[in-house]
Amino acid sequence: MHIPWCVRKCPYCDFNSHRAEGEIPEQAYTQALIADLQQDQHWAQGRKLTSIFFGGGTPSLFSARSIGDILNAAESLIGFDSNIEITLEANPGTAEQDKFSGFHSAGINRLSIGIQSFNRHHLQQLGRIHDDSQAISAIETARRAGFDNFNLDLMHGLSGQTVAHAQSDLQQAIDSGASHISWYQLTIEPNTEFYSRPPQLPEEDTLADIQQAGLELLNKHSYGQYEVSAFAQPRKRSQHNINYWQFGDYLGIGAGAHGKITLAAEGQILRTNKTRQPQNYLARTGQAAGQQKAIPRDELAIEFMMNALRLRDGVPTSYFTSRTGLAQSSIAQQVASLQSQGLLDSDNHRYRATPLGYQFLNSLLQGFS
Repeated sequence: MHIPWCVRKCPYCDFNSHRAEGEIPEQAYTQALIADLQQDQHWAQGRKLTSIFFGGGTPSLFSARSIGDILNAAESLIGFDSNIEITLEANPGTAEQDKFSGFHSAGINRLSIGIQSFNRHHLQQLGRIHDDSQAISAIETARRAGFDNFNLDLMHGLSGQTVAHAQSDLQQAIDSGASHISWYQLTIEPNTEFYSRPPQLPEEDTLADIQQAGLELLNKHSYGQYEVSAFAQPRKRSQHNINYWQFGDYLGIGAGAHGKITLAAEGQILRTNKTRQPQNYLARTGQAAGQQKAIPRDELAIEFMMNALRLRDGVPTSYFTSRTGLAQSSIAQQVASLQSQGLLDSDNHRYRATPLGYQFLNSLLQGFS
């Protein structure tokens, strides 16, 4: 579920997000999301929802009532698995913190809070609208609201950041009791403000030292790395993210949202995408608001591996056939070559990168291109 508005566009952000100019059309957009979901409900093909992720933008700009209306519609139209995970992204602005109890009552059972750093100077460099004290307050408010399962987003490789700075950020996240930490390196993406005026980032040796020190600290405190930038306490891995990496199906609802749907009877896997601009999306309420395109068969292997090999434990080899429709023999030569290079594990029951392959994941994936 994509809600595309933010108070301010961050200079590093390349997501489909838009600065809120004046009042957000919350009620109209909520109804548009429900109509979009109603149009796409057939893609569920009788399956219940196992996870919902409200991403953005800043979904927590919406009221708890609107979020509740969307969830009620989703449960009515498609149905919920008994253990459904429902995550909402939130920023630490004080106005949004007041809503946390309402979100919990509406059915949100997991928060993902965009901290990015606990260092006030680094937050200012990143163009964030909150400071370190608001970040800490947001976590405390989430816990008081009843959230015992929450993720904190943190960046590393920031301008002027030292190993000690990065470790301090992680230690505060660990001390907060977060069940999940997304820890990823700042990258400069096209079509962002940082791309036109890039900050001075740490040298490669410093980046490597930050990465190594961070991994050791997270491991020491029982945050298992199950994906490239995802670390979780036992039994707290994100169901939603794992479905992506296992090449599972998902609906993309909202302006600019993307989805993936398997049509087994037709032997096709579709990528779907919705109109990006919020005003255009709203104008098409009740009509087809997006497009779908089949993934060419000769691209399925690399598409599958680009997702699956991000998982530290990889995936069962049987997933390749069940989720692409291709025989394992179609990639047997590439698999053997990568195993001989020490990049792919020799376990014949799982596709999994070796420690070396995980370190050089792009090189490993090139073997399937």
